[in-house]
Amino acid sequence: EVQLVESGGGLVQPGGSLRLSCAASGFTFSGYAMSWVRQAPGKGLEWVSGIKTDGKSTYYADFVKGRFTISRDNAKNTLYLELNSLKTEDTAMYRCEKHRTGYYYGGDYLAGDYLGQGTQVTVSA
Repeated sequence: EVQLVESGGGLVQPGGSLRLSCAASGFTFSGYAMSWVRQAPGKGLEWVSGIKTDGKSTYYADFVKGRFTISRDNAKNTLYLELNSLKTEDTAMYRCEKHRTGYYYGGDYLAGDYLGQGTQVTVSA
């Protein structure tokens, strides 16, 4: 059974930082590209960032470039997202997404076959 369990969210002031984690199990983590997506209240899913299987190629939505960093540790079956310079508009439920294959050429991806339950990030003064 595929499981994706996020953690690390919380309440942070504008300009602050957080590090999100996604622990994966039930599949060969190193064989699949992964992404982070988010959903703000009353809005649809929004792709945030993606990473290839080896972790060497990363991709970001324009609204997070230079502020967020995606990474993965295939030995630990864990996906990460470091959030810096947070803005109030970053407030959302952040979820990790398993791609359907290991092939990923970059760009937004909302066609994954599994999503985690998410971890809430709230940016407020």
